[in-house]
Amino acid sequence: MPALTLRGPIRRPAADAVALGIAAMALVLFLLLPLVAIFVRVLPQDDLRDYLNRPVVTEALRLSFITTAISLGVILALGTPTALLLARRRFPGRDVIDTLLDLPMVLPPAVAGIALLMAFGREGLLGDALDALGLQVAFTTAAVVLAQVFVASPFYVKAAKAGFEAVDQELERVSATLGRSRLETFLRVTAPLARPALLGGAVMAWARALGEFGATLMFAGNTPGRTQTMPLAIYTALTEDTTAALVLAAVLVVLSFAVLLVSKLLLGWSPGGSRA
Repeated sequence: MPALTLRGPIRRPAADAVALGIAAMALVLFLLLPLVAIFVRVLPQDDLRDYLNRPVVTEALRLSFITTAISLGVILALGTPTALLLARRRFPGRDVIDTLLDLPMVLPPAVAGIALLMAFGREGLLGDALDALGLQVAFTTAAVVLAQVFVASPFYVKAAKAGFEAVDQELERVSATLGRSRLETFLRVTAPLARPALLGGAVMAWARALGEFGATLMFAGNTPGRTQTMPLAIYTALTEDTTAALVLAAVLVVLSFAVLLVSKLLLGWSPGGSRA
């Protein structure tokens, strides 16, 4: 039987590295160029401070920070026990629930907005009950918070679940044998060990809430000072004052970059939910 021989040239590792480097550089340049273009237009402005002090900018910034802070609090309060349940328990329908919790990440913004409107609007499933309580949710600041929680919570739950799964359960059992309650074990053992993932997930959830646009526009509207967050202010200003829109966009880019950089440098965490 004839011996097998390898035909064709053998690719050198250096050639592979060059090919990978070219592909990576092309992608980085493609992603970086639009962001650089924003600052190329913004930085030469002599009256940049005046634009930052304009009501359309200051009100959008204030509303965005207030609503995202509230949204993050809701996400942490509800998402942490949910992530712990999914990480520690096996029960019928668990995979279905896990998938449903991830669904808002892939839903088109228009679908998310319509879904929220059909649930909490005047004609929605809970419309009559909310009216009976004298509450109106749609097209209010509360609607902004609900939209942000809807689209951002999966980012925290996904990261927190991965963090809890990475904690050695034997350490929790040892804590229990020492007389610690479940809450004490969680606060003293589980949470500290999962802290990088928890903080990283919180950062990503906050950043996603800050950038929410589509669902907010459809469910909360675009009222300055009430429901007009930074992305909505950019959308409005783009047709009236391009420079103001660019200034807001630049602020969002800087905030988003700073959030990601801090999470990576201080926490050693990456958006995939693991240590970098």
